[in-house]
Amino acid sequence: MTETTLAFLGAGSMNGAILRGVLAGGTSPQAVRATTRSASSAKSLHEETGVAVFSGEENEDANAKAVTGADIVLLGVKPYDILDLAREIAPALDRETVVVSVAAGVALDALQKALPEGQPVVRSMPNTPSSVGRGALSVTPGEHVTDEQLRAVKDVLSAVGAVVEVPEHLIRAVTGVSGSGPAYVFYLAEAMQQAGEELGLDPETARVLAKETVSGAGVLLEPDDADPAALRKAVTSPGGTTEQAIRTFDEQGLRDIIRKGAEASAAKGDDMEKEYGGE
Repeated sequence: MTETTLAFLGAGSMNGAILRGVLAGGTSPQAVRATTRSASSAKSLHEETGVAVFSGEENEDANAKAVTGADIVLLGVKPYDILDLAREIAPALDRETVVVSVAAGVALDALQKALPEGQPVVRSMPNTPSSVGRGALSVTPGEHVTDEQLRAVKDVLSAVGAVVEVPEHLIRAVTGVSGSGPAYVFYLAEAMQQAGEELGLDPETARVLAKETVSGAGVLLEPDDADPAALRKAVTSPGGTTEQAIRTFDEQGLRDIIRKGAEASAAKGDDMEKEYGGE
């Protein structure tokens, strides 16, 4: 069976995480190509991973070289550069090559218009825990993607986390919950550390307690059947200290604050789609 050939255009934090994830999952370096802006980055990535890396600094057609003959191409540059990159590689793509965008705020319609008519396109919304193989990623197929092609994309992305499929109008919800979500958890740990300091702990002790509590609670959420509400209730004894804290959170409207934050993140994604619409 022929191995799927992958091309990563841009090897920054997100695309780089996916690249390393697929290699760790057993994909041969010979089946992977990548591009970077600088020659030094290309050299470092090649030495680290063994994949063929083309730098824009040394090859003006680096991206075209990388995508030629590839089965799946992952676009990992900044959102404002995605459509220009799509137009650049369009002449070098095979008709069956699936183009996957991991950039926020660039709609399928804009991507499809920037590529040859009928080109299979998938939008994905990953998050930063993908860099440690614990990401939460969504996929949204365009109209020309076959079931087999979508399965192949899911197989690639599953190397760095859990993959869910959503319709395009719900990508904004994914953005608000998991795309921006890791920062919410870090914010919680930061607030817990601050609370510890205000209760009298020295900064390092407060940091360790907050960090390990948040990461340890995450481990308890790992099983497929883990339910956040059930886990919370299990450690909230009636009349106890935890119950007092949870009651205070509810009285202060913490759930509503989180909802509003997620909505603000989703709305920013909407704004980006308008900005990067490619019209």
